[in-house]
Amino acid sequence: MLNMRYRNQTNAWPGFVDLFSNLVIILIFLLIVFVFLWTTTSVFNKSSGAAAMEKLKQTNTAQAEQIQQMTLDEEEAKRLLILARNELENLEANNAQLTNELNEIDLSIEDLITAYENKVNELQAQGIEMQAMVNELTQQLNQATLDKENTIALEQERKQLQEQMTAQRAELTAQLEKLQAALDAAEAKSRTQEIQYVEMSTRLNKALADKIAELRSVEQYQSAFYKAIKNALGNRTSLQPDGDRFIVSSDILFSSGAYNLTAEGKNQLRLIANVIKDMENEIPTDIDWLIRVDGHTDSKAVIAGTPGYKNNTQLSLLRATAVVDELAKNGVSRRRLLPSGFGDTAPVALGNDPASLQKNRRIELQLTNR
Repeated sequence: MLNMRYRNQTNAWPGFVDLFSNLVIILIFLLIVFVFLWTTTSVFNKSSGAAAMEKLKQTNTAQAEQIQQMTLDEEEAKRLLILARNELENLEANNAQLTNELNEIDLSIEDLITAYENKVNELQAQGIEMQAMVNELTQQLNQATLDKENTIALEQERKQLQEQMTAQRAELTAQLEKLQAALDAAEAKSRTQEIQYVEMSTRLNKALADKIAELRSVEQYQSAFYKAIKNALGNRTSLQPDGDRFIVSSDILFSSGAYNLTAEGKNQLRLIANVIKDMENEIPTDIDWLIRVDGHTDSKAVIAGTPGYKNNTQLSLLRATAVVDELAKNGVSRRRLLPSGFGDTAPVALGNDPASLQKNRRIELQLTNR
C-alpha cells in the first residue's frame, strides 16, 4: 500500500516581483535626477549654450528610449515571474490531487482484499459443514442398507447436498475471478498513478532543491551578522550567540512584567539596528531574508488583572513587537523584521531558581530566509 506525505511550501514569488519593481523604479528616478542636474549645469553655460541644448535634446531622446525599454523589460520580467509562480501553484495542486487519488486507490484495494478474504472464509466454513453432513449421511446410508426407502431418500439427499456444494464452488470461483479482475485493474491504475507521481515528485524535488540552495545562501551571512552585533555591543554577559540565533536578555530591555523598552534597551537596539542596516547593503538583493524577533518569558504566571495582556504568550509578543518597532524607528526596513511570541513554551533552562528564570526571559534575533 502506498503512503505518500508532502510538505507545504511558502510561496515567495510575490516578494520577488515587488523587489524587482522597486529596483526598476529607483533606477528610473536616479536617471531623471541625473538628467535634471546635467541639464541645469549645461544650459546656463554661456559659452556652450546652443550646442548644449542640441546635445541635451539628443540625450533626452536616447534616455527616453532607454526608459521605455526598461519599462518593457520590467513588464516582461513580471510576466515571466507570474507564469513561474502559476506553474509552481499548478504543480502543488496536481500533486495534492494525485495524493488523494492514490489514497482512494489504497482504500479500494484494501476493501477488495478484505471482501475477498471474508468470502473465502465464509465459503470454506460452509464447505466444511457440508462435508460433515455428507459424511454423516454416508454413515446413515451404510447403516440403512436393509431399508431401501430410507436408502433411496438418503441417496437423494446426499446428491442434493453434492449438487449444492458443486453450485457453491462454481459461485465461489466466479466471485474469485471477479475479485481478481478488480484487483488487477486497481493495481494497473495504481502503477499508472505511481508513474505520474514519480514525474511530479521529480519536479517537486527540484523546487525543494532550489529552496534549500537559497537557504544555504543566507547561512553564509549569519556568522558575520552575529559577529557584527557582538562587536557593536561589546562583551556583555546578557548578550550571547546560540547556534543560528543571537540571544538578548529581556531584563536589560524591559522592566519586570512590562513591555515598554528601557533607555538602556533602546540604546542597545540602536546599535543592533546599525548592524542590520549594514547587512541590508551587504546581502545580495536576490536573497529574500529577514530577521526573526522571537519573544520568550519565564514560567511565572501572569498576575490576574494585569493591564495590557492576559498571559505570558501575549506579553512575549508585545515585547517582540516593541523591539521590531524600535529597530524600524532606527532605520531598519519593516519588511525585514518578523515578531513572534512564544511565552514560556520554549525554555532554555528547566529549573525554577532565579538564574534559570532569568535565562528564559529573552529576546532571540535570527537571520533567516523568508
